[in-house]
Amino acid sequence: MSNIINNKTELLFLYDIENANPNGDPLNENRPRFDSETNTALVSDVRLKRTIRDYWYEYEGFNGEGDKDIFVRETFYQDEKDPLKSFVKDGKRRAKDFNEEKNDILNRCIDIRVFGGVIPLDKNSITFTGPVQFQMGRSLNSVEVITEQGTGAFASKVDAKQDTFRTEYKLPYAVIGFNGIINDKAAKISLMTEDDKNLLYKGMWEGTKNLITRSKFGQNPLLFLAITFNGSFYLGRLRQKLNLIPKEKEDSIRSVKDYKLDLTDLIDALKKVKDKVLNIEIRVDPDLKTIYNGNDVILKEGKSESVDAIFPA
Repeated sequence: MSNIINNKTELLFLYDIENANPNGDPLNENRPRFDSETNTALVSDVRLKRTIRDYWYEYEGFNGEGDKDIFVRETFYQDEKDPLKSFVKDGKRRAKDFNEEKNDILNRCIDIRVFGGVIPLDKNSITFTGPVQFQMGRSLNSVEVITEQGTGAFASKVDAKQDTFRTEYKLPYAVIGFNGIINDKAAKISLMTEDDKNLLYKGMWEGTKNLITRSKFGQNPLLFLAITFNGSFYLGRLRQKLNLIPKEKEDSIRSVKDYKLDLTDLIDALKKVKDKVLNIEIRVDPDLKTIYNGNDVILKEGKSESVDAIFPA
């Protein structure tokens, strides 16, 4: 493969969710993951990676039909006795699905190149540490979990006279922030390329927009920032440098129009290390209002080699 990644890149990704469940906990009645000490919502890195994988599979052709595939995905097979029946495997891909060679799997499976994984071979296995790692996502605003009761679409039994009932747990509104990093050292081993990186960015933004399921519909990407540094340096804690400024009370936030995002700490931190920055790529929802040092600012989308060209003076 050509154009293997050779610089470290730091990622910041924000999206909002309205009246939905961003990441249910199966060990807690599928309630949204929640930090009771800070009253903030939590979203696992696994959930974000699944969003990206699903986008690659459904929209970018990584479906196994050609030379592009996803290693961690459910697979289907037909019942030999009844060709009209199909079943889902357990989601664990095996080396026998490929050529039992690590290079074949690396060349075909973008998620192994990007996120790493354990590849089971004939007599042993190979573990790749993913170049792309995300911290646990956390909401920038304090949230509450609300309960909704409803009835199922079908009765529980053929002769039942009453529909089944269900309980759903949702967040009225939350702004979820993720810190991430692309490690150039690991990329050289897993063979992650610049093309893979571009598909990662696309999967984060477009994949979030395309989470159209009953529990996830209502999510929208707000801000994406990718900072590529020269050498091994990276800034760290990008999400923690953001502040949400509500127009009224924080617990009354219900849409992107109810607050402004204060970028002051983030911009000041970046300006101090701008000599270490090779380039910055940014994408922002036009409805997101941002401020710097108390003044409204409009972020310039695109890619630039200058911190000052992206952010205000």
